[in-house]
Amino acid sequence: MLQAARHSAIIDAVQRERVVRVSDLAQLLGVSPMTVRRDIEALEESGRVERIHGGAKLPGDASTHEPGFELKSTQLTAEKHAIAVEAASMVQEGMAIGLGAGTTTWALAKELVNGPRITVVTNSVRIADLFHHGASSGPARFGSTVILIGGERTPSDALVGPIATASLKQLHLDVLFLGVHGMDAHAGFTTPNLLEAETNRAFMASARSTVVLADHSKWGVVGIASIAQLEEADELITDSLLGEDARRVLEENVAKLRIADSQHS
Repeated sequence: MLQAARHSAIIDAVQRERVVRVSDLAQLLGVSPMTVRRDIEALEESGRVERIHGGAKLPGDASTHEPGFELKSTQLTAEKHAIAVEAASMVQEGMAIGLGAGTTTWALAKELVNGPRITVVTNSVRIADLFHHGASSGPARFGSTVILIGGERTPSDALVGPIATASLKQLHLDVLFLGVHGMDAHAGFTTPNLLEAETNRAFMASARSTVVLADHSKWGVVGIASIAQLEEADELITDSLLGEDARRVLEENVAKLRIADSQHS
C-alpha cells in the first residue's frame, strides 16, 4: 500500500476509534509495525494524530474515551481466552467471586458458566446475561447464584455509581477478578470512567484478594481515573506477548504475576 493511502487509512482509523494500536494498524494495512510507526511519526509532525506508547490517538487528551463492548470483544480474543482459562483454574466449588465488567472478565465468565457451582457478584450486564442464558457451546448448568448490582450503565455495559458502590459495601467476596482499561508503572490500574473507578475500588474493598486480568496491550495505557496502584493487586494475569520491560516492572510491584500462554490457546 502506498504511503498516502496508508496515511489516509490511519487517520480514518484514529478518527473512528480515537485510539489505535500499532499492531492493529499493521494487520489492517498489511505492513510491518516499523512502517506504521514511521507513518505515525510523519502524521504527528503534520498535527493530524498524536503518538502514544504503542499506537496513536486523536490530538489532545483521549484518556476519557471509553470504547464500546462490541468493539473490544473482537480484539485480542486469543490473549483474552488464555487469560480466562488461567483465571478459571483458580475458582473452586462454593466460592463467592466478583467479576468486574469488561471483555476479559466476560471471557472468564464463559469459562465458568458450566464450571463449579459458585456465587457470582458482578456489575456487568453482559456477564449476568451470559450466566442466565448459557454459553454459546450449550446451555448453562443452573447451579451458580448470580447477583447483578444496580447502577448507572456505561458504554462498556458496566453498572457504576453510588448505588453500585453502596451495594458492594455490604458484601464479602473470596476473590475479585477485575478488568482494567490500562496499567502503567506510575498511574497504576486506570479507567476512562470516574464512576467506574470508584465502583471498582469498592469491589476491591469487598474481596479478600484481587486478581487483575489485563492483556499486554493494556500496558502503558492511562485512563483519566486511577483504580489502584500496581502493588494493590494480589495477582495479575496477562498474556505471553507482554514486553520484557513491562514484565520486569510488574514482577517488582505485583505480589504475583501469572503469564498465560496466548500462543497456544
